[in-house]
Amino acid sequence: MNESFSRCELLMGAETMQRLEAARVILFGIGGVGSWCAEGLIRSGIGHLTMVDPDVVMPSNINRQVPATTRTIGRPKAEVMRERLLEINPDADIRVLVKAYHDEDCEDFSLESYDYIIDAIDSLKDKRLLLCRATRTTAKVFSSMGAALKTDPTKVRVAEFWDVKGCPLGFLLRKKMRREGTLPAKEILCVYDEEVLENKGTVPETAGDDPKKTVNGTACPVTAIFGMTLAGLVIKDISTRY
Repeated sequence: MNESFSRCELLMGAETMQRLEAARVILFGIGGVGSWCAEGLIRSGIGHLTMVDPDVVMPSNINRQVPATTRTIGRPKAEVMRERLLEINPDADIRVLVKAYHDEDCEDFSLESYDYIIDAIDSLKDKRLLLCRATRTTAKVFSSMGAALKTDPTKVRVAEFWDVKGCPLGFLLRKKMRREGTLPAKEILCVYDEEVLENKGTVPETAGDDPKKTVNGTACPVTAIFGMTLAGLVIKDISTRY
């Protein structure tokens, strides 16, 4: 037994730990939600993790993202995260793709080779594309809805995609999918929160180079719970479905 995971094995048993080690997971987005999801997966014994994120660490990431510190500013988030996770489990197979999931290169990700596909993407267009394509594979799909403008951790919930309530991001996704006829092919369990607060501080109108992306306030306790809940859904599925 690997002593690092002795408490996990005590809870779930040796057979489940073997399945966790064998599972192949791909995670899109290593931000305030995705980075905590990655941490939870590796600390729980997942043996194969691919992380996809095109961005570098920015000062504004420090309040909520695992790879973001004053020493990592300017470095690719996924690469910083890989270094951290390998310090937790040097035997894990951890790969990174420093790129975004776009329509023109979506075939490069070999989604069909994974057991679990986790969506923590911010971009509405790319998120919609990923969810539609991911649900046409044999993988189990989990997704994070919007985690900004929230401070109450007790309001975080899990529901099937079409049953998510009170989430503007979920509403927009469903609206665009219906309009374009690009519906998910199977169930997607989503982490969401009905709380929608208003920004109280002075906020730039847009984020980065994307004029359509609005900046909203975020709090680490909520984004971290979103991410850990996604990781927990994977662990629960592996430990109970066989």
